[in-house]
Amino acid sequence: MIRLRYREAAELVRVRGVMAVLMINDLDAGAGRFDALTQYTVNTQLVNNTLMNIADHPTNVQLPGSYDEQPIQRVPIVVTGNDFATLYEPLVRDGRMEKFYWQPDRDDRLGIVSGIFEPDNLSPAAITQLVDTFPHQAIDFYGALRARVYDEQVRDFIHSVGIRAVSSRVVNSDQPLHFAKPTFVLDHLLAVGQQLVDEQQRLQNMRLGDQYNRALRERSPQRQPPTASSSAPFYRTYATAIDNGSGSSDPSSPDIAHPDVGHFNGPQSSHPQMPESIPDNNSASRLSAETVNQVRSLLQQGYRVGIEHADQRRFRTNAWQSCSTIQTRELQAAIATLEQYLGDFANEYVRLIGIDPDKKQRVLEQVIQRPSQSAH
Repeated sequence: MIRLRYREAAELVRVRGVMAVLMINDLDAGAGRFDALTQYTVNTQLVNNTLMNIADHPTNVQLPGSYDEQPIQRVPIVVTGNDFATLYEPLVRDGRMEKFYWQPDRDDRLGIVSGIFEPDNLSPAAITQLVDTFPHQAIDFYGALRARVYDEQVRDFIHSVGIRAVSSRVVNSDQPLHFAKPTFVLDHLLAVGQQLVDEQQRLQNMRLGDQYNRALRERSPQRQPPTASSSAPFYRTYATAIDNGSGSSDPSSPDIAHPDVGHFNGPQSSHPQMPESIPDNNSASRLSAETVNQVRSLLQQGYRVGIEHADQRRFRTNAWQSCSTIQTRELQAAIATLEQYLGDFANEYVRLIGIDPDKKQRVLEQVIQRPSQSAH
């Protein structure tokens, strides 16, 4: 679709002699990776690579199944977004993308808000006081403030005709509805604005915004020190030994990021520590000592343990299949269940999953078995 729209814009410039631009709104919402849990699909990869290819060769953009030797008109591509740090880094590097950051100062905010309330004859002094009363709000806040005044008329209308008569009055009426233009008074605008601020505060108290942005905050240097997983490359790559069917990888290669080193270092659990008297009898276990210690650590912190498995084809595409979560907190019972899974999927990759039951968040992903191996 990007290539088709680009060529249509180029043809518009050539045929009609007018300027054209390809606009993509909120690119980061569709092609961005907000945290380690965001799935990176083939479509996302194609979008990133297509945009990079067009940026590097703007006059040679081909459609699938055809090739046109004639260069086409170069068309600018303008994208908008809230956080371009979530995009593929080579796509946003200098030389391929020129970035503009909009940070309005007080004069800009006064001019924009004056335009929002221009049809309402609000005085410049009232605009200034309104902006200074809510200096840290986004520009959309003032648009929502104006709309809230009009919403009051809608609510008054519903109360006047009754909730049961709204449909017949709005949809099946021969007379269109008419609402009087509301009077915008500064004191009332300040009161409505404070209601919006209170709603924002309630949202923060409910921690909905905190849950939504938790992964971004945990990734910040102030919250979490850099780890090996935080510096992992954007693309997930695997050892070449997987492709040749040997079932093993070379850990000495410095340019390969293995999927079994990707840990989600979630916040510390608020669950009470389990007793330290968990037995340590793993001499007959098919699991390695490192895996047993990881299971013990997860159980002690109140986490749940789970298993995912994948054959070689699914492993290459990172398409794991989940098994039921192990509900027990007893170390020996958990190890026995894990050993059973290893036997059931002896010819597949198996990875251990640590799950925080309260926050529904993964805290660990570790491959513990590879094909033709009983344990890893």
